[in-house]
Amino acid sequence: MAMTIHCDVVSAEKKIFSGLVEMLIAAGSEGDLGIAPGHTPLLTQLKPGPVRVVKQGGEEEILYVSGGYLEVQPSVVTLLADTAIRAKDVDEAAAQEAQREAEKALANKTSEFEYGRAAAELAEAVAKLRTIQQLRKSR
Repeated sequence: MAMTIHCDVVSAEKKIFSGLVEMLIAAGSEGDLGIAPGHTPLLTQLKPGPVRVVKQGGEEEILYVSGGYLEVQPSVVTLLADTAIRAKDVDEAAAQEAQREAEKALANKTSEFEYGRAAAELAEAVAKLRTIQQLRKSR
């Protein structure tokens, strides 16, 4: 049987996942991270996007996080996010519409234009769509 470590994925609203995992893969601020039992302790910021959780026994679950923090300790991995949802619950049509709106806002700069906000909305929509694509690949 593969080695495992306890993992908690928590959003501002609720705990999304809690259990033993063989590995967790997430997009850190400096690149993708693969966390397995025995990983060195670490604290890092996360970028919006998919998080793959390989549960005990090899079953995989894909989540979407809007960003947040990942803490690795010797006996537990904790992922804290403002928003965390299961990939199967992401609304693809809404994410595509948000992407179109953000791209339109970036293209049509007006006096009321807020570049930072439009860029953040675009990044979040693209991250949701990447999560959906990763879910489809894993099936």
